[in-house]
Amino acid sequence: MSEPPSSLVLFRHIPKNVRRRALQRFARVLRDEVTQGREFECLVTNDRELQRLNREFRGKDCATDVLSFPAGVPQAHLLGSLAISTERAAAQAKLYGHQIEQELEILMLHGLLHLLGLDHETDRGRMARVEAQWRRRLHLPNGLIERARR
Repeated sequence: MSEPPSSLVLFRHIPKNVRRRALQRFARVLRDEVTQGREFECLVTNDRELQRLNREFRGKDCATDVLSFPAGVPQAHLLGSLAISTERAAAQAKLYGHQIEQELEILMLHGLLHLLGLDHETDRGRMARVEAQWRRRLHLPNGLIERARR
């Protein structure tokens, strides 16, 4: 089943207990508030596809939870694309004690901040601070950066 053209999220693989409309709403909130109207696309799929994308674009032959692909054109209306693994999201949600839907939202926010040019590996904590502010505002549990620091 394909999504309407105006959809921000394309669901290729999603567990039955995840509400598609809720994720679409969350993506619109991110677009309206975090990116201030700039568009992005998000593919929600499985480990196999994330592994293929990770291998093809990053040279890493393993699955991962989220990948960000900037559009490459400065100041373009489209920031870029995200790809999220539902299998990684389900495992991480179970590990950290929250619902898979929340984990998908955490991953979407994290990937989107990368599309906005933030990089937690090189920015001396700026992305961590920005992500923490948005997580509080959006009522999300700890994100990827906080977990890595434990």
